[in-house]
Amino acid sequence: MKKFQKTLLSPVVFVLFFIFGASPAMAQIPDEIVLSLKSGNARVLSSYFNQNVQLVILENDNVYSKAQAEQIVGNFFTRFQPERFSVIHLGGKEGAQYVIGNLTCKQDTFRVSFLLKKSEGKDIIHQLRIEKQ
Repeated sequence: MKKFQKTLLSPVVFVLFFIFGASPAMAQIPDEIVLSLKSGNARVLSSYFNQNVQLVILENDNVYSKAQAEQIVGNFFTRFQPERFSVIHLGGKEGAQYVIGNLTCKQDTFRVSFLLKKSEGKDIIHQLRIEKQ
């Protein structure tokens, strides 16, 4: 009977750890970032940009100032109107994390990834990639 309990409890503990272990990490991504990607709001998204941010968006691949990056992202959202954004993977460690997701637009689907780092208690985007799938 004890052997049965150990083998049954092991998967249950793993599933509970996975569910509750993933939740705090997900909560660390500011909702405004996810919502701005879903709605195509470059102004709100850029409020999380570092003063200089590395962008890889279609033909743009460089380090841009916050203002330039907002304009490039805004042009992208004008050209490709977002319909949905879903997070498919996140990871990292304390103070820095990365997020990978799918951005579905009217015309195409894109893989989005970004690197967040904590700076003075606020999440800051240091790198943003939007690439065709």
